[in-house]
Amino acid sequence: MQNILFVCLGNIARSTMAEAMLRQMITNEHLTEQISVDSAGTANWEMGKRPHPGTQQQLRKHHIPFDGIIARQITPTDFQWADYIITMDQQNVRDLIALAPSPLDVQKIHLAFDIVPTKQGVEIADPWYTQRFDITFAQLSETLPLWFAKFKQNISV
Repeated sequence: MQNILFVCLGNIARSTMAEAMLRQMITNEHLTEQISVDSAGTANWEMGKRPHPGTQQQLRKHHIPFDGIIARQITPTDFQWADYIITMDQQNVRDLIALAPSPLDVQKIHLAFDIVPTKQGVEIADPWYTQRFDITFAQLSETLPLWFAKFKQNISV
């Protein structure tokens, strides 16, 4: 089982959108026994809340369920559980490195766009500030299939 954790600041916009999108890909290819996905935030501001209405709107528009996704803060257990911790911006990377229980955990941390050779280091802007949830969906639609292909390749190995 590969365990994937998406992380953003509050866990109501980018990371929840990514979780729902990847969950749908996993379900569509009947890989729920091989790949597990979750999301968390580095801050505790939104704990217990459902995804942002803008995230919900985009997911509904694309017929992607988001049942059961509730904002929570990352914990040390998440670092143990996750094989990959995929985050959205450099501040999240810095926060996660500071929170990582061990140097081995730091190696699990990746920016979402780092898998796209021409976009390494590029951030996914927080739509909470921009209100451009459509752009966030488009960016995740570009990067998540590449991550999913990597996860599927790891299953075959």
